[in-house]
Amino acid sequence: MSNAYESIKKGLDEAIEHAKGNKSKAIVHEFTPLDVKNIRLDIGMSQSEFASAFGISVSTLRHWERGDRTPHGPALVLLNVVAKEPKAVLSALSANANKASRSTPIGRRTRKKTRAA
Repeated sequence: MSNAYESIKKGLDEAIEHAKGNKSKAIVHEFTPLDVKNIRLDIGMSQSEFASAFGISVSTLRHWERGDRTPHGPALVLLNVVAKEPKAVLSALSANANKASRSTPIGRRTRKKTRAA
């Protein structure tokens, strides 16, 4: 069998053992609960600014700050990175925004109109 197959099989076996609660070599990344409001206040942004900067709806941000809901998956990862390195994340996001604003989507290109004589 190929090396790829063996690697995938090994990873799957480790995941199954971990899911059963057995000791395994699987690497598990666990994030502690975050205080989203403090992260936002440390950066010095309003709710609207924070939501806009990180692609979160203001409604979702308010739920997180009140504790009605908790961030999961990619949002939780992003917030952990923002909590540790806010300047780096803001810099990366602003660089991507600048690139996007300079390019014109294909569907938005217009031709110069000429007047009929």
